[in-house]
Amino acid sequence: MRTDSSPGTLPAREHLPATVAGTPVLDVVIPVHNEEKDLRPCVLRLREHLARTFPYAFRITIADNASTDATRRIAAALADEFVEVAASRLERKGRGHALRSVWSASDAPVLAYMDVDLSTDLNALLPLVAPLISGHSDLAIGSRLSRTSRVVRGPKREFISRAYNLILRGSLQARFSDAQCGFKAIRREVAQVLLPLVEDTGWFFDTEMLVLAERAGLRIHEVPVDWVDDPDSTVRIVRTATDDLKGVWRVGRALTTGSLPLDRLTRPFGDDPRDREITDVPKGLARQLVGFCVVGGLSTLFYLLLYSGFRQFGGSQAANALALLLSALANTAANRRLTFGVRGRGGAVRHQAQGLVVFAIGLALTSGSLAALGAATTSPAHTTELAVLVVANLAATVLRFLLFRVWVFPDRRDPAPYSVPTALCAEPTTISTGDPR
Repeated sequence: MRTDSSPGTLPAREHLPATVAGTPVLDVVIPVHNEEKDLRPCVLRLREHLARTFPYAFRITIADNASTDATRRIAAALADEFVEVAASRLERKGRGHALRSVWSASDAPVLAYMDVDLSTDLNALLPLVAPLISGHSDLAIGSRLSRTSRVVRGPKREFISRAYNLILRGSLQARFSDAQCGFKAIRREVAQVLLPLVEDTGWFFDTEMLVLAERAGLRIHEVPVDWVDDPDSTVRIVRTATDDLKGVWRVGRALTTGSLPLDRLTRPFGDDPRDREITDVPKGLARQLVGFCVVGGLSTLFYLLLYSGFRQFGGSQAANALALLLSALANTAANRRLTFGVRGRGGAVRHQAQGLVVFAIGLALTSGSLAALGAATTSPAHTTELAVLVVANLAATVLRFLLFRVWVFPDRRDPAPYSVPTALCAEPTTISTGDPR
């Protein structure tokens, strides 16, 4: 998993201004491999639809993925025939590789792609890109699994599609509904900082891009689509499914270990109500309180289980100290990642050391409570001990949150601006466009 090319702060979303004549606002990429039969009808139909319905200048880019048939010749002929059509030749296969290469080289502010079979009804194209043009969203996807979508396909593909999306929801906590519909769009400035983090160059490219975007807090707009399955599709289902599952494992492991710098892929939304100043309410306090309470509740249960177990083999003070130590280490690690959003291993040892100081304060409170209970009665009941410890832990929890927020995990924003990498793809592309007429 790539950890270099760390992204930085994106500019605030703004409605794209009207551009000069001839400058494309939308660049629709059609990745193809040996599609000599369908390429020309697809491009003609798409061009006619855009010319009739799209209110901005546009470009259609044919991304030829190392075709060995007449696809390259047909693409070049279309580029010569129409000024709105461009052809890009890549010597390596892979849909993800084609999209990364062409999108990285495009000058259009909105980038999209669709499959050459045009299984998705083109009436969904304007609703797909409109939120990106207006500045409302960062990415947009067509969804075949929305309740209002109308889809015609066989039961096998329907089962595979729904099972795959259930896997994404269960393993990667994905909230978007359809990862693999070949009908997506992205704003160019988002692509420039997101694509360097996407490792896959094949069919899993879409899924990886969406998962990373969602985890980074970017806004993904979904459009219900009308979709008809192509019976002549050349996609190898078993091989693609195997590669996708490998990709799910790789991305899930990277997200778990915090090796991706997604916390730095942020955007200062000018119209985001969360950015408005609210008197006497520190920024992010509500979210951190919820996360801290969840972690705290689980830590308390973990502590009580440990204490009850250790109490069987020793005195109350020793059992309390050992149970509190182990639960404190787990509590600090969980709050570091879940409550305060600190990823990666940097500073982990220092955070645990500071957490141990907080632990010492909690130990003093709980031990003092046990000492006071022992002074009040010579042989307190076990339930009484637990009740006293719960009250003492609640007091220690409030103090722990305050110390975590202001001392252990203070909000330190990285002010360093991000400079866009000059080379985003390893392989150069050649693009030919038709002569203006």
